[in-house]
Amino acid sequence: MKGKLARVTGSTSGTGLEFAAALAAEGANVLLEGAGDEAAVEEPRAGLARAHGVTVGHHGAELGKPTELEAFMLHAQSLHGVDILVDNAGIEHVATLEEFPVVKWDAVLAVDLSSSLYTMRLALRTMKQRGWRRIINIASAHGLVVGANKTAYVAAKHWLLGLTEVAGLETARTGVTVSAICPWWVLTPLVQQRIEARAASNGKTVEQAKQELPAEKQPSLEFVTPEQLGALAVFQCSDATQQVRGAAYSVDRGRVAQ
Repeated sequence: MKGKLARVTGSTSGTGLEFAAALAAEGANVLLEGAGDEAAVEEPRAGLARAHGVTVGHHGAELGKPTELEAFMLHAQSLHGVDILVDNAGIEHVATLEEFPVVKWDAVLAVDLSSSLYTMRLALRTMKQRGWRRIINIASAHGLVVGANKTAYVAAKHWLLGLTEVAGLETARTGVTVSAICPWWVLTPLVQQRIEARAASNGKTVEQAKQELPAEKQPSLEFVTPEQLGALAVFQCSDATQQVRGAAYSVDRGRVAQ
């Protein structure tokens, strides 16, 4: 992947940053995406560049706004053109179906689904003409099985897998492959905070809470790590996956099999 450009959304922290790091470690230049303070973004950006000797840029596009996504993609095209597109960004809102706010529905679908459509649509215009290219959509185990009180998130991830399959068929005779990753309970700093809050509210140790949380719906009783997801993305960029078209990799520690 040396010299190729990987564009990763939602990549200034958490799993998105790990996807960027894994690709950078293989020699890819990286374009990070994420709104926020430039000073806060500079640390991970510069850290990736130093650690792997690659070019790492940043664009603060708001994924819920099509015009900003278009500006982001045009920026990537001006640099080199997108070789690897990882649509990772996502948000969630928890509420029952009858109480789910319409504004939250629109927001979740804009980031978790529509942003992938917009970026894929723009990227494919040039990707199909340039041979080897990869699109990786980060879905969720909730794209394969449902959960209560997550109306918009579940709907968006199911649709995202459908979008992945359609794109996989439409690019089947090209050098572009389109696939998805469906993780469940990834041990990110945000999940760690949830574990600590759970421990505090239930009067238990952090280690006890850490064991109980995946036990609810994750048979292996272990978390998926960001590093494991990054390694899978690297595999999806290998020649071994040239005929993997529209597929979803379930990284759920047995959640869906259950």
